[in-house]
Amino acid sequence: MASFPLNVNEKLIARSRTVGELLAPTSPFDKKCGRENWTVAFAPDGSYFAWSQGHRIVKLVPWSQCLQNFSLRGTKNVANSASTRLARQNSEGGQKNKPCEHIIDCGDIVWSLAFGSSVPEKQSRCVNIEWHRFKFGTDQLLLATGLNNGRIKIWDVYTGKLLLNLMDHTEVVRDLTFAPDGSLILVSASRDKTLRVWDLKDDGNMMKVLRGHQNWVYGCAFSPDSSLLCSVGASKAVFLWDMDKYSMIRKLEGHHNDVVACEFSPDGALLATASYDTRVYVWDPHLGVILMEFGHLFPPPTPIFAGGANDRWVRSVSFSHDGLHIASLADDKMVRFWRIDEEYPVQVAPLNNGLCCTFSTDGSVLAAGQVYTGGTQDGSVYFWATPRQVSSLQHLCRMAIRRVMPTSQVQNLPIPSKVVEFLCYQI
Repeated sequence: MASFPLNVNEKLIARSRTVGELLAPTSPFDKKCGRENWTVAFAPDGSYFAWSQGHRIVKLVPWSQCLQNFSLRGTKNVANSASTRLARQNSEGGQKNKPCEHIIDCGDIVWSLAFGSSVPEKQSRCVNIEWHRFKFGTDQLLLATGLNNGRIKIWDVYTGKLLLNLMDHTEVVRDLTFAPDGSLILVSASRDKTLRVWDLKDDGNMMKVLRGHQNWVYGCAFSPDSSLLCSVGASKAVFLWDMDKYSMIRKLEGHHNDVVACEFSPDGALLATASYDTRVYVWDPHLGVILMEFGHLFPPPTPIFAGGANDRWVRSVSFSHDGLHIASLADDKMVRFWRIDEEYPVQVAPLNNGLCCTFSTDGSVLAAGQVYTGGTQDGSVYFWATPRQVSSLQHLCRMAIRRVMPTSQVQNLPIPSKVVEFLCYQI
């Protein structure tokens, strides 16, 4: 990775420490396309890491083994190394040994990945599964892959076996997200301008089609309590959906170009969106207002310039599990780490042609994937140590309250106005 330019306001910002790399194997095909790493994901329990290596291949690796190899070998780890293969895991009967890695051929270019767990964070909306083909247990872990041909394939993470093949989309499946409540409800976002809701405990039955986008849908994300869904897409689109009624709640207006990524904060009080307009906005999703703006071009571009081609398109955004930090990845060859209460990044790192990023389950590491660059590191993943600090008691209390209270309820609490503003992330 080459050195990168810093803006005047960023020259004193600390650089994030590289933790490790997973280098994709040399492509068996003499092609300059299909090697893009469009998506990376961590399992909810932190057991696995997955990424699309390009040319139809997804790699599933035990995350603890990755960290061990990073510490033993330095920073590099060749993805196909035989030494990372562990004992095969048995997903039947609940007797699981150490996880093992899997190489999955999805049959087409992979655009999206998502882990789904049947371990609920709250009361699950499960259906009666007695007569269904798949009697998923209480500790099931699935991997959904969205493909170029519109199909979604569902895999058993523990065995690497294909379970389901969902085929209703007519264009690229650009993003996938599972409800975090253990219900194994999956939502897919596609270039066919729709979002589709699937019930994997009902053998992958498609429950609903969400229509409203007039152009490509780039991304989607569930709120932590699974009640809300955000979807983003071309033509500045940011939509919020009620997932109990499967109806649109509101459109969030403010971006000046395509919106390509979104994620809720761990307490559900904030929503981050990334756009080609060079900005990341942090919203109050319950009110539909912008609380913070993180700019990637100084001075900020005018709406006309932001609405067109520029060299600061923001490609990805991810919320840390401490609720204080956000990572963004832009076309200016930089990864930035932001605090939600500071105007400028607190750390930066170089990355050429980055496409996607996500925090590890414990928030200590950021993983980012790369597009084909003409070199040998096609479809590779890079890892950085994230900004770490002990959260204040006030912030921990705020997150605890906001997990169970929307903004409207907080505003009606009989407490001082300054406390209300703090709980609503307005100060």
